[in-house]
Amino acid sequence: MKLLLRGHHLLCLKGFQGYGYDENFTKNMTEVNDLRKQPQTIVRLTNTPDDICNACPNLNNGLCKDQIHNTNIVQMDDEVLKNLDITKEYNSVELFEKINSIFDTKESLSKICFNCLWHEKCLFYQKLDNNR
Repeated sequence: MKLLLRGHHLLCLKGFQGYGYDENFTKNMTEVNDLRKQPQTIVRLTNTPDDICNACPNLNNGLCKDQIHNTNIVQMDDEVLKNLDITKEYNSVELFEKINSIFDTKESLSKICFNCLWHEKCLFYQKLDNNR
């Protein structure tokens, strides 16, 4: 199986625990989260709408909400993706292990997760120390 994932969604999936914008989004996110845990799953990276965005009620003509919000989302993606080779396909299990090693403190997530409406519920964010 192949997944197309935005940079910041690599973090979202690590902290996902069943919350979402609506039932359809939550169902899709659960399915993608289950797939990313399978060793046979391959992930391609992007900073554009992905397999999670496809079920998001905020996706509007290829943008997340509007141009301003979308620009902020792309910046979050790029902050994650600068640590990875976006031209390559990754084994999903290995990719998410790499994410654990790159983003290992709240400080390392500060530019990405600071304004996220989910960060107070995010298991990945909550388990991290405040600094190195």
